[in-house]
Amino acid sequence: MGTALLRGWLEAGIQPGSLRIIEPNPSAWLKESHIELITALPETPPDVCVLAVKPQILPDAVRMVQPLGNADTVILSIAAGITLNFLQGVFGSRTPIVRAMPNTPAAIGHGISALIGNRCADGNVLELAEDLLSVAGETVRLDDESQLDAVTAVSGSGPAYVFHLIETLTAAGIDEGLEPGLALRLAKATVAGAGRLALLSGPSPSQLRVDVTSPAGTTAAALSHLMDEKNGLATLMRRSVKAAADRSRELGKTDG
Repeated sequence: MGTALLRGWLEAGIQPGSLRIIEPNPSAWLKESHIELITALPETPPDVCVLAVKPQILPDAVRMVQPLGNADTVILSIAAGITLNFLQGVFGSRTPIVRAMPNTPAAIGHGISALIGNRCADGNVLELAEDLLSVAGETVRLDDESQLDAVTAVSGSGPAYVFHLIETLTAAGIDEGLEPGLALRLAKATVAGAGRLALLSGPSPSQLRVDVTSPAGTTAAALSHLMDEKNGLATLMRRSVKAAADRSRELGKTDG
């Protein structure tokens, strides 16, 4: 996700010389990007410090940048489950901190990021965070930090659900006699096109579903299984999203 944001910032015109990265295992792309790799904080504090690491290693990773706290540097964290309370404990209560949850379509500029700030993150700080995240797609502000667990479960983890849908739709097509490459191509284009239609159309997804479903037709036959009250997709999706949200809450409880 950090690489996706970096690519977006460079494409948006931010000069490589204004960026500094602390990364013990830089990728080949990062090494060739002309962005300065550093192993210690620069003498001049940055305007923004982006914490783009896995939540499991963030408590150790923040030690190097902890001296940036209680000053003017904005801390922008995209680590799932790491709470504002934990980050304030690290950087101090006078530090402007923003938590955000982007998702992997950010890599192609079609992601969505939800964000919320602490008490020190005023409107200007939130606008700055939105500007930085907008290179990855849409942004939305949350009213309460607890909503980030549901956001993580829906949009943060959501691309994996869609990728699995493509996998299973492809496999089902193969079972019905399609050549694997053709089945995959049909599944990818169908999911991408339907998503684009849902995004750009006025009607709700429910109405779009109705519009494509003829009474007693092929789509209706499939939906009789997908919309089964006990074993259908809605029940499975609720359980899946709840499991992801619960895990996000667990990470939040153990982030200290």
